[in-house]
Formats: sequence, structure tokens, C-alpha cells
Amino acid sequence: MPVYLYWGDDEFSLAKAVDALRESILDPSWSTFNFDKIMPDSPNPVISGLNQAMTPPFGLGNRLVWLVNTPVTQQCSQELYQELERTLPVIPETTTLLLTTANKPDGRLKSTKLLQQHATVKEFSRIPPWNTDQLEQRVKQVAREVGVNLSLPGVQRIAEAVGNDTQQLYSELEKLKLYAGNDPKPLKLEAIASLVQSNTQNSLKLASAIKAGNTHQALELIAALIDHNEPSLRIVATLVGQFRTWLWVKLMIDRQVKDEREIAKAAEINNPKRIYYLRQEVQSLSVQQLQRTLPLLLELETQLKRGSDQISTLQTHVIALCNLFQSSHPRRG
Repeated sequence: MPVYLYWGDDEFSLAKAVDALRESILDPSWSTFNFDKIMPDSPNPVISGLNQAMTPPFGLGNRLVWLVNTPVTQQCSQELYQELERTLPVIPETTTLLLTTANKPDGRLKSTKLLQQHATVKEFSRIPPWNTDQLEQRVKQVAREVGVNLSLPGVQRIAEAVGNDTQQLYSELEKLKLYAGNDPKPLKLEAIASLVQSNTQNSLKLASAIKAGNTHQALELIAALIDHNEPSLRIVATLVGQFRTWLWVKLMIDRQVKDEREIAKAAEINNPKRIYYLRQEVQSLSVQQLQRTLPLLLELETQLKRGSDQISTLQTHVIALCNLFQSSHPRRG
């Protein structure tokens, strides 16, 4: 009775996991008969998927039933819950039922709790762009998987270049593998810098431009991020995370906390060595300036969720955010 629930907004990683699961379950000669991919716009998709899951496989191998973008962990009628409760415990061992969704399951729902009892739950969420520790760990993990030998500076260079774009990470590492050939030595930093495409327009640069009070650069970065199809709410999430980190570091400095580990713990930073650099970043700022960013960012998020025009809403709030910091960075000229 294998049941899996995959969720998260990292579509590339989730798709790779689905492909791996499919290959492990299906016999290639019988995959056409034993693979059911049920889309959310199908008639009664969940009921249809549960019915298919009870169907024995044809020929060799097992059956895989995939409910794509299923809503059952966000909303679930009593009737549908009862069907899940009745079917999940008796799905035959020859069938694997896979449910996927981009949204985090609502833990308050009975359907989510039921799936947590019967399913293997795996998260495939994008790493926050400001979390350099996790980004570097992901680079190391994928480099081992692909077979690329990297030094620590090489890992850091790639993490900085690709951010949390998993698809680009795989693409760049495959390219580096071809370049390295059979050479077992770690790739030189110069080679990485010349071969790896850097996505220079990212939300962290936007946060730095705002912190510097550089309205012109910040508006240019907004335009570039939108041109690169970066979701507006993801931009806001990055800004909230970055300004929250800066605020905590500045608060601890003002409280005259010297221990970098204590500061890192308060700011939820895994690597205390980052505190040295964060100290420099907030040196010219005040706690009051950083505190005032959070209500503005909350207002920005609320307006975007209510359907406001993303470009004009982002521009208006970014200008207001930059104004908070212009007293710390007086204009020249």
C-alpha cells in the first residue's frame, strides 16, 4: 500500500522525484497500461484516482496512479474524506498512489492528518534565496550526484550564481562535468566563473539596493525581476527574510551581544561565521529604520494577494522602503 504525498514549489526537484518513482515502479513494456496521470480538471479526479488505485496492474510490474495538483490537503468535503478514509488502508501492494501539490498541506484538515498516517510525505520547496548555508549544501549534494569535484570557493561561487533555481543548478553542473572530463581535481574557480551563467538580477540585490536607499537601482531590479518572471510574492518573501535577519542582528548588536553564536541563534542563521559580514551590512542602519520596513512589506504582500497590479504596487512600496534608508546614505552631488 505505498502512498506518497509530494508538495512544494520547486517544480524541477518535484518532477525529478516523480520520474524516479515512476521508473522504480513501472515495467517499461507495460507502463502505458499501468500509469494513470489524473489532472485536476478531470471529472471527479480524486474519486477516479482512488478507483484506479484499486485496479490490479496488467502484465509485469506494478501500477502508479498520480493525482496531479490535488486539492485534498487544502480543502476536502466530508464525502471525499470518507472515501479517502475507506480506500487508503486497503490499496493493494501492487499499486502506488502519488499525490502532488505546490501548496503546503493544511495540517488542520482531517484529510491532511489522514494522509500523514498512510503516506510518505516529502517536501520540495525552494530554498529561501537568503539562506546561503542551505544553498551551498544543495550545491554540494547535487555536485556529488552529478559527479563534479568542487572546492569550497567553487561551491560558494555556484550558489551565488544560480541561487535557488534547481533546474539551472543541474544544468550548470552538467556543463562543468563535461568540461572537467576525467580530471579528478576540484575545478578551478576561474573555470567556474567563466562557464557558469550568473542570474545577477535577484531579490537579494534588491534588498541591498533598498538598504542603500538607491531608488533608481531598486526600480531597475524590480523591472528585471519581473522580466525574468520572478513571482512578486516570492520577491516579497525574500525581502521579508532579509530585512528580518538584518533587524535581529542589529537588535543584538545594540544589546551589546558579542557572542556570534548567540546572535546567529536569534537570527536563525546556521553558520555563525556569517555574522561578521552581517555586522558590516547593518553598521550604518538603525533598529528603527529596519523595524519600519516590516509593516510596509506586510502591506505590500496584502495588496498583492488582493490582486493589485504587481508592477505599480511593487514600485510604490519599494520607493517608500528606499526613503526609509536615504538618511543613512545621503545623496551625492
